[in-house]
Amino acid sequence: MSTIAFLNIAMHGHINPTLPVVAELVRRGHSVTYHTSPAFSQEIEAAGATVCLYPGGDRPLPDPPMPVTMLDGLARTAVGLLPPVLSDLRAVRPDLIVHGSACPWGAVAARELDVPAASCFTTFAFNGSVPSPTRASWELLAAAATRPRHVHGYLRSRRELARRYDTGGLPLVDLANVRQPLNLVFTSRAFQPDVDAFDPSYRFVGPSLGARPPDPSFAADRLRGPVLYASMGTVVDAGPQLLRAFATALAPLGGTVVISTGRTDPAALGPLPGNVLARRFVPQPEVLARAALFVTHGGMNSVNEAMHAGVPMLVVPQGADQPLVARRVVELGAGLSIRTRDAAAGAVHALARRLLGEPRFRAAAATLRVAQREAGGHLRAADELERYQRRIGRPIPADSPRER
Repeated sequence: MSTIAFLNIAMHGHINPTLPVVAELVRRGHSVTYHTSPAFSQEIEAAGATVCLYPGGDRPLPDPPMPVTMLDGLARTAVGLLPPVLSDLRAVRPDLIVHGSACPWGAVAARELDVPAASCFTTFAFNGSVPSPTRASWELLAAAATRPRHVHGYLRSRRELARRYDTGGLPLVDLANVRQPLNLVFTSRAFQPDVDAFDPSYRFVGPSLGARPPDPSFAADRLRGPVLYASMGTVVDAGPQLLRAFATALAPLGGTVVISTGRTDPAALGPLPGNVLARRFVPQPEVLARAALFVTHGGMNSVNEAMHAGVPMLVVPQGADQPLVARRVVELGAGLSIRTRDAAAGAVHALARRLLGEPRFRAAAATLRVAQREAGGHLRAADELERYQRRIGRPIPADSPRER
């Protein structure tokens, strides 16, 4: 039996794709620990891992969530978390550390303990031809000039990390792009931009979806077609005005329009057409399995799920990597994109009509559906981790499958 330690930042988009991988590794006989915040402990325990809580409870996202504030937050978090994380890991004695690409304390801990590590990319893989949002750039410098407090905080934290730990494996600036000898990318080669520019250490394993607990309060089988679905994710508060615009735009086109309001109270949308169902959260894979159209913020997990279901998309990117994801969806013909400030009901209605009426969008989405499913998903990711352990001579369970 081998012991595998997962470390990650406490965000749905980063943790959710790893949970099916964790469950599969546990099923194969590995012992898995997962460092997380209290908000995610229940889901991680359900996957079979032993939870190790970060001290200090749930940590708020940087405000506003932009590259320069994210860099400051990641560096400060690494300084604060490394002492307790290293103490936990010394007790666990893992054979392998798997960390998120935006989890620098996972990479530093692996170097400090001389443990092999793998990195998980829950968005695109990034390099010189596919630039990371947190790379050194003129845009980052311009943003830094307006936020000197965050720049000073970042520099102070980096100096502290370098003084106390081996940070040789960390990028100088690009802390959301921490690479290892094995890098699991949770999308397909077909969706990754400029995929041939990445070396064999990058394994494009496709979306890691797995099974989610059923929601008995949501009768997905009673939705009338065509089902049109809109969700702006769990991080950014889209606000009632935008969500109401989606409802107004889609209602004349759909049998049932499902609006996932996230952080917005559904009551704030006011009276809605009779065929619109607005709820804070819905079982997204179940809805997408029945959907003819998905209006999305362009988060990679949501886009992966839509491609896995073969659903055309209207992408309304909010920030981070979402404009790049939206651009890729449009390039591959699987959808259209619109800026938030342009997303009035009339414009959304017109674009939704195109997506529903022109067969080329569903044909492109169907092509991506095949690519996403053939990539392998969480089973391929578990295979790659075991193959990596064999290559570096670390133990794996005797009953684990040898190849897939």
